[in-house]
Amino acid sequence: MNTRHLTSLLGIELPIIQAPMAGVSSPAMAAAVSNAGALGSIGVGATDAEGARAMIAAVRERTARPFNVNLFCHAPAAADAAIEAAWIDRLAPLFAEFGVDAPDVLSEIYRSFVADEAMLQMLLGERPAIVSFHFGLPSGPAIRALRDAGILLLASATNLAEARIAADAGVDAVVAQGWEAGGHRGVFDPDAPDDRLGTMALTRLLVDAIDLPIIAAGGIMDGAGIAAALNLGASAAQLGTAFIACDESLADAGYRAALASDAALHTQMVRAVSGRPARILANRFAALDGEVSAGEIPAYPIAYDLGKALHAAAKSRGEYGFGAQWAGQGAPMARALPAGDLIAALAAEMAAARNS
Repeated sequence: MNTRHLTSLLGIELPIIQAPMAGVSSPAMAAAVSNAGALGSIGVGATDAEGARAMIAAVRERTARPFNVNLFCHAPAAADAAIEAAWIDRLAPLFAEFGVDAPDVLSEIYRSFVADEAMLQMLLGERPAIVSFHFGLPSGPAIRALRDAGILLLASATNLAEARIAADAGVDAVVAQGWEAGGHRGVFDPDAPDDRLGTMALTRLLVDAIDLPIIAAGGIMDGAGIAAALNLGASAAQLGTAFIACDESLADAGYRAALASDAALHTQMVRAVSGRPARILANRFAALDGEVSAGEIPAYPIAYDLGKALHAAAKSRGEYGFGAQWAGQGAPMARALPAGDLIAALAAEMAAARNS
């Protein structure tokens, strides 16, 4: 599958996709990216159907071009009162450090798309051009309904087995998420062994074995990286960390400052923030993760309920070290530009690299 095939399929000019990183991507960013000829994205996994509808409308107010709507397809959380109580107790001294009490109980703050009929019906009504899945896939009937509505489907995979499942389910393209990628690791089963395949190796494996367009994701920050991915056989590249410092980013001042610090040189894959593995900048949450085992952390997104509360308490006292500061291994290369200008720079760099 060549680059021209995928860009034509998605209705874009450039083989560049902006990743829908929670806490970073916004409707304004997605629209700016799409207006610049690439594919903008919004993530709606942290909201309900009406919230997602409002986000889609906000993008459409700014662009008539295609954009991607990303959904979380994790298994609904299995609550465990004992683990949750122990986790609250463990983090209680940190809350006390900022003068507040830890919550008494935790809840499943995000509803998975696999169990959200209202979200499915909203998408079928709104018909965004592209929908993508992370953490797995929805049901077969949901995929068929989206396809019948004329929506193109993307799914992330971290290994060949996941990619084959996605291809067999009927998606139109697979995002090869390498170990380098920032944000949540897209593994279908967070408790299964992870081969931690890098973007380069994973992209080549999937290009060789899967008869679908493959989108390389993880550690790609400039046009030379995009060109390298295309040379490996990818049909496009997806970038997330590259957009954190953009004007339209939702990243707060502490997140931006951390990105510009030495913390960007030491990203870590942690579970303590949300309950699922995710790569973040080196911060106090990353340090905490090194002190606990996966079995001590509540299920996703129940753990995230406490993580968000701790970040809010700390931020109110000027401490940003407990934020969900998602970032990939290429973080030091992030540039502070308007998103449209970043796309123009990436396109120019990509062309220069491919012509050299």
